[in-house]
Amino acid sequence: MENILQLMEASILSAGSMHPDKMLVLLLAILLDFLVGEPKMMVHPTVWFGKLISFADRIYVRRGKYIDFLAGAVSSLAIILFALFLSFIPELIPLTPLIPLGFLLSVYLTKTTFAIKGLEEHIKRTVVTDLEEQRSQTAMIVSRDVSKLERHELCSASIESLSENLVDSVISPMFYFILFGLPGAMVYRAVNTMDAMIGYRTGKYVYFGKFIARLDDLLNYIPARIAFCLFLPLSPRRVAAYYKLARFKINGDKPVACMSAVLGVNLEKKGVYSFPGRKAGLKDVLRSVRVFRIILAEWLLVVFAALFLVESSLI
Repeated sequence: MENILQLMEASILSAGSMHPDKMLVLLLAILLDFLVGEPKMMVHPTVWFGKLISFADRIYVRRGKYIDFLAGAVSSLAIILFALFLSFIPELIPLTPLIPLGFLLSVYLTKTTFAIKGLEEHIKRTVVTDLEEQRSQTAMIVSRDVSKLERHELCSASIESLSENLVDSVISPMFYFILFGLPGAMVYRAVNTMDAMIGYRTGKYVYFGKFIARLDDLLNYIPARIAFCLFLPLSPRRVAAYYKLARFKINGDKPVACMSAVLGVNLEKKGVYSFPGRKAGLKDVLRSVRVFRIILAEWLLVVFAALFLVESSLI
């Protein structure tokens, strides 16, 4: 009995140690995501990153391209440092024999760097027969003006959003978690959040958001190509052919091209890209969710296999 108690105590202390098992942390984070989705509270780092960059954007008066670029870079780097600080908080929490607070916080923070259930729920809400309601729901997940879009254009927008977020909200954060643990995933989430808010090539963000836009491109370079590899088994010839049609040399529309190839539907953002196929309908949005789940399953197999190999080599 005494040996069993000692073993339990050792296991608890190990779980709350300064270097918790990455595989266990990620597994529990994924289970937490499946159970609760996105937490409906302010205790979410993504919300903080967004509010901080919005504050910097609001108070900074544009002065010219060089100064604007420097101001945007400094603001972005400050928020990245804040993200790093958050990621190290679990290691600063003292060990407790009964409740491993540091370990639990690591699980929660890891969960906030990616979105699976929440992403699916947002996409499914756009599958409604009422056109105005569909426009309203679609406007919540895309930045384009949807007020005059027709049914097939709205369905296309939903599928495009799911495809892009497959990289931004799933593959990339887990990729950087594999490489650098919680700090890597948290920094990526901060960068991607800022890019979504100021990483535009128009208006007041041309220079202010250029640094973070290029950094986001850099961080997504490998994950976007991982997505291509995951799509490839579903329709090798079509995915390869559509992938070559993608206009952007870095990342851009590559996952959209792959999704278009698998579904056989036209996905189009006017003036940016257009992939051939029939007009998308509501059923195609649901089909895209099923494809998303297949790609997710493939990716999770890769992730846990990689973590197993890495952690086995460290033993």
